Amino acid sequence: MTPDCETFDRALAEFRDHLRGERALSPHTIEAYTGDLRELGALLQERGVSLASLGAPEMFAYQARLHRLGRKPSSVARKLSAVKMFLRFACREGLRAAPPEVDAPKLPRPLPHVLSPREVEALLAAPNVATPAGLRDRALLELLYASGLRVSELVSLRAGDVDLESRTVRCVGKGRKERIVPVGAAALGWMERYLHEGRPALAPQRKSATTWLFLSRSGRAMDRTTCWKLLRRCAIAARIRGKASPHTLRHSFATHLLAGGADLRSIQEMLGHADIGTTQIYTHVDDSHLSETFRRCHPRA
Repeated sequence: MTPDCETFDRALAEFRDHLRGERALSPHTIEAYTGDLRELGALLQERGVSLASLGAPEMFAYQARLHRLGRKPSSVARKLSAVKMFLRFACREGLRAAPPEVDAPKLPRPLPHVLSPREVEALLAAPNVATPAGLRDRALLELLYASGLRVSELVSLRAGDVDLESRTVRCVGKGRKERIVPVGAAALGWMERYLHEGRPALAPQRKSATTWLFLSRSGRAMDRTTCWKLLRRCAIAARIRGKASPHTLRHSFATHLLAGGADLRSIQEMLGHADIGTTQIYTHVDDSHLSETFRRCHPRA
């Protein structure tokens, strides 16, 4: 291995530690970024270019290679984002003087799929609440729609994270940031039933009971895939056409709040978005809300 390769690999290892420790990214995201950067490292090795001397010609060649391989624009944009982050890190660590310009393709942001209030009601009513698992499913769906949690946040909840008295749920989101989200009375009612009737029947009877909130039939914590399958099964039972996933309920939560008059800043806080620009996509989903706001508020509407 050449000294230049050793420098690149050492920088990549330190960058992984940075992503894990300081940025608190998930293992899946770290592995994706690492794979993207190894592609760049292979190109530099082929050209005999060091990390310190990497410049615009190498970046142009890297992007050209991605396009020749038929990578989708979204994939190219993600890889270039990883490269920009890595080069900024290398500059801070003194491994190069300045990052080269990296132009990522501009991507249209797709509008999220949203259920209507009537479809949400049908979805929530789909589980058979006469069984412990059905009570769990109803409580889970109600909480997803009432709080707008990401599915990763939902499956990480402990039983003590839901406060029935203060009507809130405490979760840990991206970047290990904790937030507290209000929960409505309907969802809390089903949560209370699940905690007192459904969960004890699912919790393991031997040793100490698990602290996870939502349990599988074996008494273990539910995972993301199980939640996705549960929601899809309930959507079929409710005769909902089109895409239906845990994130669909998150989108519906935000859109219905906006339609009801909630301000973007409050929705941003409840969703746990770091940038309000991410939340602004919901203004494009519900144009009728904006039109009504204009007619109500503009003096010459």
